[in-house]
Order: sequence, then structure tokens, then C-alpha cells
Amino acid sequence: MSEDCSPNKVFALLDDEYARAILTATSTKPMSAKTLSEECDASLPTVYRRADRLIECGLLAERTEVVEDGHHYSVYEARLDRLTVELNDGELHVDVEETPADDVADRFTDIWEDI
Repeated sequence: MSEDCSPNKVFALLDDEYARAILTATSTKPMSAKTLSEECDASLPTVYRRADRLIECGLLAERTEVVEDGHHYSVYEARLDRLTVELNDGELHVDVEETPADDVADRFTDIWEDI
């Protein structure tokens, strides 16, 4: 979880039906904003706003897909593996386990191989 993202921010974000739908949909495979819009029954601006917030908290990753004709677009993939909330001695502890982000060199290799 991003250091800038407080437990309250994570709870508020996960309370949003569109944010949850985006995380759920992208947990099985990376998806474009257009596909997420259709899958989650949300407008494109809604998908982009929620995706930005999820990325900000480290729960979603964005990467660029290159198409054979040279064009490119963003796809989103869930990074959230597990969210644990514990209440101990009057204190609330939130632990977010994330899928490790791809190494920049690995992403470059993947892009190069796709070309």
C-alpha cells in the first residue's frame, strides 16, 4: 500500500462499488478502460477516476500495451492480493498485501518482444 494512502482512504475507496468492480474485474486479467467501462457498467470518466485513486493507493497498476500497428493503450491490473484488518488493544491495524510490481527491465523486455 502506498505510504500516502491511509487506512481510512483505503476503506473509503473499497466502499465504492465501481472501485470494487474494477479490482474484481482486473484480478483475473489486465483490462483497458473501455473494457472496464463495459464490464463494470460505468462511464469512461468514472473508470478513469476510480483507476487513478486505486493506483494512488497502490491497489491497481497501469501499464502500456503496444498494438501491432504501433498504437498503444493503457491496461489496468489489480495489485491487491489480501486486505487484513485487525483490532488489537484499542488500535485498528490494516495490512494490504500487494502483487509485486513488474520490474522496469521486465516490462521493457515484454514490450520489445511484442514488437
